[in-house]
Amino acid sequence: MSDQATSPRPARLRFGVFEADEASGELRRRGIRIKLNAQPFQVLVLLLQHPGVVLTREEIARVLWPEGTFVDFEHGLNSAVNRIREALGDTVANPRFVETLARRGYRFIAPVERIEAHEDSRPEPASAEPPVPAGSPRTYLLASPEELPQANLRMVRALLLLLQLMYVGFYVGALANLGELEELFAPLPYAAAALNILIATAAILIPVRAFVLCAVLFRAPGMRAKFLKLWPLLLAADLLWSLAPFLLLHHINFGLALACTTLLIYAPFAQRALVLMGACAEQAAATAR
Repeated sequence: MSDQATSPRPARLRFGVFEADEASGELRRRGIRIKLNAQPFQVLVLLLQHPGVVLTREEIARVLWPEGTFVDFEHGLNSAVNRIREALGDTVANPRFVETLARRGYRFIAPVERIEAHEDSRPEPASAEPPVPAGSPRTYLLASPEELPQANLRMVRALLLLLQLMYVGFYVGALANLGELEELFAPLPYAAAALNILIATAAILIPVRAFVLCAVLFRAPGMRAKFLKLWPLLLAADLLWSLAPFLLLHHINFGLALACTTLLIYAPFAQRALVLMGACAEQAAATAR
């Protein structure tokens, strides 16, 4: 492998909708630049130069860290491969590009087309746009997996489960006290309509939360993608139910209800971040094995 590890001259390597430009050190998706740091990009190029070939961890390490370099290459390589998968929207369990072979190494499994510089001189549109994780809304306001901190998988799952249980508690508590809520809603305009919306959303969201609870508990395959598809609907519902503390105005004062509501507005965004952090943690654990 070492004889072929370096390309005779820089070129563009195309696979699927992606292109890796060896000369500029940039990864692009349909012409849009995707953020990928230098070391993960080097690993990606090395894999692209040997499609279908199993590269051992030691072979990759020898190219990235020449003899005499003192570094924890196991951790560095795991981190680099995780960043590659995040940029490509790839997964360990169902890889489309980078396949992990336990205790052996990695293999690039998609077809790769080599484009020499003289074959295509059309300029690519420049953009510093960050990668958009598969299945998530395309927006600058939401964090990408690269921007989230590393976290312990058990802690992430525990926090996600607690958030689901919190919402179930809201729904069940509201349905169990409809008489009190009817009295609370009475002074409001359209009180009957507001109470009906509360009942309907609670009844619909109880099974939705049960689905998310089971998916997290049993580590359902594809849970990340399914949750991200469901998230826009949950966002609307969770923002509505962030007003739940005001249902307790017979027991707490207005200021405390307002403070709790402002915290609950962040809850749907916290759930999304936890799902992404959990997916990254699972990838890291699987790669380490």
